[in-house]
Amino acid sequence: MAEIKLAAQVRNEFGKGAARRARRANLVPAVVYGHGAESVHVSLPAHELQLALRTANVLIGLEIDGKDALVIPKAVQRNAIKGNIEHVDLLTVTRGEKVNVEVAVHVEGELAPGANLLEYVQNTLLVEAEATHIPESVTVSIAGLDAGDSILAKDIPLPKGSVLAGDEEAIVLQIVAAQAEEPAAEGTEAATTEV
Repeated sequence: MAEIKLAAQVRNEFGKGAARRARRANLVPAVVYGHGAESVHVSLPAHELQLALRTANVLIGLEIDGKDALVIPKAVQRNAIKGNIEHVDLLTVTRGEKVNVEVAVHVEGELAPGANLLEYVQNTLLVEAEATHIPESVTVSIAGLDAGDSILAKDIPLPKGSVLAGDEEAIVLQIVAAQAEEPAAEGTEAATTEV
């Protein structure tokens, strides 16, 4: 995974008013924490951060007051209506360090013929990987699976260097039989009674 470089400005103002001023200046308030160090409040360029966060578990190289820090996004808050980033929490990591992250589960292949449906019980998988080699996603084949079949976390192949960090027996995907709708009753007429 490529490292994306961003320049961070240290923030000395806090609260809603300061956050609004930062956003008007096309900056996103953020907090960098981890490794037992005191958290650092920074502002990041909104457009560059938005582009960086298009990649899941992106590795970001921050320049903070002339010092370099390697971080991964831990929590991202977005505006519910506009979808733009309002705040981000970043976790400091080091090269070679193992971290637990959620990675997206993708499927390939076709289900067995019939009216079956694929149900995602979990659409991410918790894995442990080296901070500089976090997989963007994992892929599992559903070819030939039929109603009643399921795929457990331990059944999903992981990229080299990654290990499962969650429950091995957790159901990630399951195949369910499609429910047929009952046809609407035809020709039913209301009975009338004469008085």
